[in-house]
Amino acid sequence: MRSKHRSSIGILGGSFDPPHKGHLKISNISLKKLKINRIYWIITKKNPFKRKPFLSLNERIKKCKTILKKNKKIELKYLDKKIKSSRTIKLIKYLKTQNGRKKIFLIIGSDNLVNFHKWLQWKKILQFCELVVFSRKGFDQKARKSVTVKYSGNKHIIFIKNRKMDISSTMLRKYYMKKK
Repeated sequence: MRSKHRSSIGILGGSFDPPHKGHLKISNISLKKLKINRIYWIITKKNPFKRKPFLSLNERIKKCKTILKKNKKIELKYLDKKIKSSRTIKLIKYLKTQNGRKKIFLIIGSDNLVNFHKWLQWKKILQFCELVVFSRKGFDQKARKSVTVKYSGNKHIIFIKNRKMDISSTMLRKYYMKKK
């Protein structure tokens, strides 16, 4: 698909509430298809668009570490305190200062692309990194017609064709709530 990005990192950010094998699968696909050196799972204390997390930060960190145990190219990071924010633009600016010229790939689902224009300084994010967009059931058509795609003309956006996964953090939270 693309030549190897020798100095590149991928970012999969979010609350990981809870983390699941789908997160790992899209990370591994990104590593393989885009030939990214390393992916950082950037866990946040709280998603700015959602209410209180279902699991505590410590529980989510433990679950992420368990899922990532055998994967040396994916690293879990919690940076909210260090950068004093959970906003993506602040994270990317911080990573740019830490990683210099490394190319940054921001990995998101098509559901996030639909509302990407609502993210803080979303146009700046597009300037600093490539968006890697994975297919999510029920969102792909809306994503391809999104404000972000219209603005960028598909520049800085890579759509990954993947089998749609029947797992999401939202589904898992609902499942756990029914069990209680």
